[in-house]
Amino acid sequence: QVQLVESGGGLVQAGASLRLSCAASGRTLTMGWFRQAPGKQREFVAFIRWMDGSTYYADDSVKGRFTVSGDNARRTVYLQMNNLKPEDTAVYYCAGTTRTTTTRPSEVDYWGQGTQVTVDS
Repeated sequence: QVQLVESGGGLVQAGASLRLSCAASGRTLTMGWFRQAPGKQREFVAFIRWMDGSTYYADDSVKGRFTVSGDNARRTVYLQMNNLKPEDTAVYYCAGTTRTTTTRPSEVDYWGQGTQVTVDS
């Protein structure tokens, strides 16, 4: 069983930046991030695939503002979030999978405990 430990959430003003980190205790093929806002379903944000460093983003709502990166040797993934907006407020979950890629919560094998990101307007 792989454990994921996240850090880096917090309360910020709109336009600010935050960086989330997540360290895995074991090997995965892909690591990344989902988020869940109050009353909404958990949604895909971004992933990095370790074998070739490919990255995937949800859509235009985060692309260009969020950057996923990682250190495979340290089994650590990061999410740099710039120009944060109130609609980015959510619990952000680190995710790991033995698949080469996934955007579906049902296909995630390992979850972190979640870290709250709150963006105040």
